[in-house]
Amino acid sequence: MKDKIFKGLLFTASCLVILLTAGIVYALISQSMTTFTHFGFFNFVSSTEWDPVNNNYGALPFIAGTLLTAILALLFCIPFSLSVALFNGEYFRKKKISIYVSSVVDLLAGIPSIIYGLWGFYAVRPFLIQLGVSEQGFGVLLASIVLAIMIIPYASSLSAEFIAMVPNDLKEAAYSLGSTNYEVVRFVNMPVAGSGIFAAYILAFGRALGETMAVTMLIGNTINIPTGLGDTGNTMASIIANQFGEADGLKLSSLFAIGLLLFLITASINFIAKYIIKIVKK
Repeated sequence: MKDKIFKGLLFTASCLVILLTAGIVYALISQSMTTFTHFGFFNFVSSTEWDPVNNNYGALPFIAGTLLTAILALLFCIPFSLSVALFNGEYFRKKKISIYVSSVVDLLAGIPSIIYGLWGFYAVRPFLIQLGVSEQGFGVLLASIVLAIMIIPYASSLSAEFIAMVPNDLKEAAYSLGSTNYEVVRFVNMPVAGSGIFAAYILAFGRALGETMAVTMLIGNTINIPTGLGDTGNTMASIIANQFGEADGLKLSSLFAIGLLLFLITASINFIAKYIIKIVKK
């Protein structure tokens, strides 16, 4: 009887998750239909115009800003997060210094995004000025740097877990054949834990795609497609955060449509990542 009750609870919880996801998708689609009916899906996605006065809306500048900042943040994140992961998961595993570093990483993961935004504006910005970056060059560059720092804890913590799960027998066999620490990491740890590390970075990338407050404070919030690190721009999350409170009618529907596009982009990236992981495992 207890077994049946427990299975029933698990089944109910699983169904609730599915229903919750379906409810989110339904809400986004139903609220976006006015925009897609008025402009057409592909016209809305490819248009660069955002003119509330004339009721002309397009999502391309925000899609470009979102992907650019998230990809740059991931590129900035990889060398630092992988180094921390190897430090905690391999070289100093189970040592006191690793415990301290892990605690700091966990602390960074729990800091609210608005705090990162304030820190980026009052600490990273003056630092970039000292390096010679002009006032106009803070948008994408500053947002990407702070966003990279925000996702380092997620990527490094998960990657360290996967690296620590590599069987000791494999590493000891490599050491017995005269391998160095570097060779063990490169030819044993990375191939075995590679799919897990890849999944960790996909999760971190998804976190970067949906970040709102820190990016909103730093990217400049201009309606244009960034063509370089020195340009300002806008993201899908930040345009919703900035204009949702005052929106109605077609503009409100357009913001919902941007939210739906962000959901689809994130879901597509996760699906592609899972497919790649399956191929790697085979």
